[in-house]
Amino acid sequence: MTQVSRARLPLLLADPSPCLRLLVLRELLQRPESDPEVQELLALRDQDPLVAELLRRQDPDGSWRADNVTWQGGPLRVTCLALMRLGHLGLGTGNAAVQRGAEYVFSRQEEDGAWPIPGSDEAGDDGEGYSMIPLQTAIPLRALAACGYAEDQRAERAYRWLLGQRLADGAWPTGLSSGVYGYVAGYRRLAHSRWGCRSNTTGSLVCLALHPARQQGPEARRALDLLLGRETRETRSLGFEVARLVGAEPARGFLTFYARFDLALVLDLCWRVGATLEDERVADLVAFVMGTQGPYGLWEYGTRPQASRWVTVDLLRSLHRLDKSGDWLSTEPRTPFQPYPKRERRF
Repeated sequence: MTQVSRARLPLLLADPSPCLRLLVLRELLQRPESDPEVQELLALRDQDPLVAELLRRQDPDGSWRADNVTWQGGPLRVTCLALMRLGHLGLGTGNAAVQRGAEYVFSRQEEDGAWPIPGSDEAGDDGEGYSMIPLQTAIPLRALAACGYAEDQRAERAYRWLLGQRLADGAWPTGLSSGVYGYVAGYRRLAHSRWGCRSNTTGSLVCLALHPARQQGPEARRALDLLLGRETRETRSLGFEVARLVGAEPARGFLTFYARFDLALVLDLCWRVGATLEDERVADLVAFVMGTQGPYGLWEYGTRPQASRWVTVDLLRSLHRLDKSGDWLSTEPRTPFQPYPKRERRF
């Protein structure tokens, strides 16, 4: 694995957030649960403002609502966002608030394992006219998997539904409307898929990557292979997903939930799914990320500087866990990607 320099760790361990310091000890220094510092921070975790305010605003039925927090959407969507944050901060099935939130999400699940398509009151761009959109299930399923419920029987039904929507080429479509695949806007295109939607494919892949038994399966590997086909380098979006999880960025949109092409998220998926540095695309991605590191060893998140240390921890974890070699195999040619390719004139 790539080595993580410890020179920058004092800056991270000086952060006032117990949750961030706990992530550093666990993820970067591999401290065991019995470590005295880990135990001390576990006792302080619920006092972290990122956690305390969220726990205080949970409704008795286990949900969170838009009038209680800054996120937009209906109770199901807002509850999913809350669970995503709590899961990222390390809270799981043993936490009472997480248990209540998960049960609320499961209570909204349909018989076939899916969750309903959000209405216009729950998303910035709703699923009106669609009978199926993979993200309708990928977003709640990610929230549950992030908190440790991936192997729950109810979650497994959702995984089976999600895999049932997969295209023959390994991507996930925008959705189905009257039996026809939905339009794929240029910013959501995949380099080597006719109907594959990058936003829906990313959402589905994140769910698979959080499942202990499915994260390195053929479905996850194929989806990541397609995702790596987009080799654009968008510095402004580096770390957007983590910044959104900790509340520095707003959580908007439904079809556009993964509209930003966040290379930090792609790097996180690489180590979880099993991509290695033998893949030139992964090696080039790592080189690009290393080139954006600041003079003090941190990655600055320009638009929301308060998220910089969180983004740094996430990137350091990915760089540390990426293997140099393994059984990863890519079948996709390297092709220059254009969101909106120019069409040749007929005349």
